[in-house]
Amino acid sequence: MSISPTRPLLLDQIGGPVAHLLADYTQQVHVISGDRNTTAPWHINGADILFTAPSRAWAEAPSSPPPEWQDGPRWVQIASAGIDSFPSWLTEGRLVTCGRGDAATPIAEYVIAALLNHERQIDALHPGSPQEWEAIVAPFRQNPSTGTLQGRTLGLAGYGAIGRAIATRARAFGMNIRAFRRGAWEEEENNIQPVSSLAELFKTSDHLVLAMPLTRETQQIVNADVLKHARPGLHLINIARGGLVDQHALLKALDNGRPAFATLDVTTPEPLPAGHPFYTHPRIHLTPHISWVGPSVRDNLVQRIRTNLTHFLGGKPLIDTIDPARGY
Repeated sequence: MSISPTRPLLLDQIGGPVAHLLADYTQQVHVISGDRNTTAPWHINGADILFTAPSRAWAEAPSSPPPEWQDGPRWVQIASAGIDSFPSWLTEGRLVTCGRGDAATPIAEYVIAALLNHERQIDALHPGSPQEWEAIVAPFRQNPSTGTLQGRTLGLAGYGAIGRAIATRARAFGMNIRAFRRGAWEEEENNIQPVSSLAELFKTSDHLVLAMPLTRETQQIVNADVLKHARPGLHLINIARGGLVDQHALLKALDNGRPAFATLDVTTPEPLPAGHPFYTHPRIHLTPHISWVGPSVRDNLVQRIRTNLTHFLGGKPLIDTIDPARGY
């Protein structure tokens, strides 16, 4: 395919609203459509720019880049915050930008819902008869208190766009917020208490949210050694990646009561095989990786791509670039 050197070739494997956006750039880029769910989404047909997203097909990518990746693409935009679903060679020698923060609002709302559900237990308080009504109400006559978020300590393992969105909402409930991040704190955050280790976060939190990227360094970072520090009554929430957690160690820890409960929106693999104990464990609330779903996520992605494509064509810096050395 012969393309003008001043008109880059863009392979769009995202489609949908992104395809509609690209109609505004037909004079500046030559767009071809692709399918990331094909058997080989890494065949880029000489593209200078690749727009793509995680898929089962990408999970089967070869361990080394195809020859065509020696000359391109120059820029890859992915429609996810993390790059763990892609081969490591995708970030080598080129600009890679991600969807960092696009789903921060729905994920933060999911976390708040999980916190309230755990403390207030509203889902369990639904009588089906007058007798059940009385059975539910009777204990509260003796002790008219349930859990609360007011004054509870929320631990955030990871403090990027999602961690900040969670913290903003948690403050409204009067929660104390502590955060652990692997990178340096560039500036002080209002009402956020930094902690020096993940173990310390487990030791001092009532609720703890995993919101860090999955990299070689964070693979199964929540292991038996960390879990043994869990504060009695700790509620663990994972909305990041299942690979952050040693799932066998978590099962043993839950059986021992520390942590007391886990809300898991992500697992390894997804879905878990039939009969996996996470499906029926009484101390686990499992959801099928839906915390990110929200009406504004696609709009955020489209706006991000519009900004980055305009910057790329104008020779300006792109937003939310991936640091290959850090893996996010």
